[in-house]
Amino acid sequence: MNDETTAAEGSVQKTSNWNVPNALTTLRIIAVPFFAWTLLADGGDNPTLRWVSFVIFALAMITDKIDGDLARKHNLVTDFGKIADPIADKAVTGMAFIGLSIVGDVWWWVTIIVLLREWSVTLLRLSVLKRIVIAADQLGKIKTTVQAVALGGLLLPLPHGSAHGGAFGDFLPWEILFYAFQACLAVAVALTMWSGGQFFASVWKQRDALRTSGS
Repeated sequence: MNDETTAAEGSVQKTSNWNVPNALTTLRIIAVPFFAWTLLADGGDNPTLRWVSFVIFALAMITDKIDGDLARKHNLVTDFGKIADPIADKAVTGMAFIGLSIVGDVWWWVTIIVLLREWSVTLLRLSVLKRIVIAADQLGKIKTTVQAVALGGLLLPLPHGSAHGGAFGDFLPWEILFYAFQACLAVAVALTMWSGGQFFASVWKQRDALRTSGS
């Protein structure tokens, strides 16, 4: 009887929330207001703070990759991590889109469309988490990478237009680089919408399969 009880308790034992992946996720969430301040200070025209915002964003993207790999490799996946990790990811990228729109480097309609897609997918993923498992596919990973590169590049104090001299001076190749990141963002937006459509289709397909099997 005692052996059976012990075995049952061991089978339902959950991974502790106190682990490195969750700590990294929490740090990303805490970093969001600091990221926002460095990006928006002086109307986004402070080259030093724009560099700081770029570093914060880059570290957030890198730790997002690291904490996921650590959690899977060392079996440290927790309910907290499943919920907090996508929230942290969307908070950082969402702030990047909103901040860049505020300072005039990204069109507002782009930010609105992308954020509506990102948060609707995240909320749907969390709402069906216990019934339907939607693993990140290759297209989603490519979207995330292209989006991170585009946003990271646009955070740099690159010269563009008449109102933004940038930290590199009015040197044409640097301005060309800014517009190259804009083109990269356009690709990211297309991938974002495409992968979002695939995600919703996958959810409906699995939901219909569950209904069929339950009937």
